[in-house]
Amino acid sequence: MAQYITLEDAKRLPFWCRPVALLFLMALAMPIAFNTWAALLNNFVIEVADFDGADIGLLHTVREIPGFLAVGVIAIIIFVREQVLGLVALILLGVATMLTALFPTMGGILTLTMLSSIGFHYYETVNQSLQLQWLKIEDAPRMLGWLMAAGSFATLIAYLAIMALWETLNLSYNIVYMVGGGITVLIVIFAIVAYPQFEAPTPQIKKMVLRKRYWLYYALQFMSGARRQIFMVFAGFMMVERFGFEVHEITTLYLINLVANMIFAPLMGRAVGFFGERRALGFEYIGLILVFLSYGGVYFMGWGVIVAAVLYVLDHMFFALALALKTYFQKIASPADIAPTAAVAFTINHIAAVFLPVLLGLLWLVSPAAVFFLAAGMACVSFCLAMLIPRHPAPGNETILASRLPQAAE
Repeated sequence: MAQYITLEDAKRLPFWCRPVALLFLMALAMPIAFNTWAALLNNFVIEVADFDGADIGLLHTVREIPGFLAVGVIAIIIFVREQVLGLVALILLGVATMLTALFPTMGGILTLTMLSSIGFHYYETVNQSLQLQWLKIEDAPRMLGWLMAAGSFATLIAYLAIMALWETLNLSYNIVYMVGGGITVLIVIFAIVAYPQFEAPTPQIKKMVLRKRYWLYYALQFMSGARRQIFMVFAGFMMVERFGFEVHEITTLYLINLVANMIFAPLMGRAVGFFGERRALGFEYIGLILVFLSYGGVYFMGWGVIVAAVLYVLDHMFFALALALKTYFQKIASPADIAPTAAVAFTINHIAAVFLPVLLGLLWLVSPAAVFFLAAGMACVSFCLAMLIPRHPAPGNETILASRLPQAAE
């Protein structure tokens, strides 16, 4: 029978058995499977399945459908505790990753991508909710930065193994996917056995919640999802298609990203706590505007592989500041709204993700530069929205407009 422990009582447990330790363990487990899958994906689908830009766009559209349906988490948590759901979702991600290379056809790849995506997106939805419930508001920016660094560390180990052993041992895609997914499954089984069930002090609302006062958070989530797709789908694809990067070369690029994240993510968490969400997000979006415009320059100006690689690393680093969006919501949210709003926000974040990859995949065939210029425009809209965040967000002070407008009853 499951053992239930309140967050207050959990403070008396050994440190390795506390809620924050479980957050760190999950932060280590998820990236091993997901980023092993991502590191090999572009080479796998091009070399084995002969994908082109339109095919990769379709693949990522299918991958994002479960994110769009993340609101379904609200129905599931009526019957299943969030902590349990998050761990089960991680097992699904690990198992689907293990099986990926066994079905090297369009249908097989799409099916397993859908299954792994259900695991990934349902885990991420629940994980965000648990983070905001289990971390204190004053500690959240710093701890979220360290959690990001932990995920980068786990991925770093996986990528170092791929780089060191891919050519040395003449590894196959199947072996790497089996090992990456299998490690995640083993870590999660340990977490299920070793940790009690933690009880947050505020029971969560278990129905869909849409509140007018969260409108800016919803808008920023929508733009974030649309913009992220272009980086996730096409930045790495560009490195393989235009510059002919092989597995160990694209992994080297990811490796640089991870080291940068391990160093800078905790610093970014502190920066969000010190400068506030508005300035942090504004800095992120200005940086992304410049990066996406420069991506377009790779095609228009004929800039070489070094420029493209530097832009890829900068792009990845700027996205790390997105933790400010989590802490902004934590500050304005009613405690009981966190779980349902995390699910709703994930769905909003993925509205554009369902149709953008396949449409932009077709645009890519005509003009890759146009895809990146469109992303720069999206980052510009995000910057304008971020400027509406007040210096000290709180319930009743969600935007700089809140004090000027009458508060509607909800």
